[in-house]
Amino acid sequence: MIELMKSTAPGAWFLEGFLTLDEQVTLANRCRHLIDDDRVGGYTPTVRGGGKMRVRMLALGRHWNPLTYKYEGTRADFDGRPVPPLPDDLAGFARRAAAAAGFDFHPDICLINWYGDQGRLGVHQDKDESRESLEAGWPVVSLSVGDTARFLFGGLRRRDPMETLFLRSGDAFVFGGPARLRYHGVTRILPHTAPPPLAGRGRFNLTFRRY
Repeated sequence: MIELMKSTAPGAWFLEGFLTLDEQVTLANRCRHLIDDDRVGGYTPTVRGGGKMRVRMLALGRHWNPLTYKYEGTRADFDGRPVPPLPDDLAGFARRAAAAAGFDFHPDICLINWYGDQGRLGVHQDKDESRESLEAGWPVVSLSVGDTARFLFGGLRRRDPMETLFLRSGDAFVFGGPARLRYHGVTRILPHTAPPPLAGRGRFNLTFRRY
């Protein structure tokens, strides 16, 4: 049950307590199974310039290539394998969160990122989806499971002021419409903050998009 839903900016909604504890456990187990798959599991991407990201990533539906910043049907930057499909039950969580924020949303991409204790994600825009998707303002739906993340949410320019939010296990964050291209990032993971029933450490973040 959603404990609190608040707008942080036009088009952006913070849904605290969106996932029940049972749903969090289910998602954590599902993400762990997917990202640890021996055939097409998660990996640590290398970005343009040769730097390593500080997350372990798995794309479903379409693969985001960190060398080209484009979506592809295969993992061309890593092992060349086809991208696993986005299961409808996972997409259903995103549709439900988007609806709570006022969006009729049908995602076809999910990026699963696993953050360890030292996990980070630099401030950036999500702007690699299709022009049609960006112009329509289809939202990005973010679900957090596991340890708490210190999340920054800014404006449409990198130098705009940043709001600090703590995304806890079970929270959802939705931003679309006029907020779709706002800058955001993760600066810190707070270890040992996950609910006790979630086995293992770290944070899973699922971000759903429509290409």
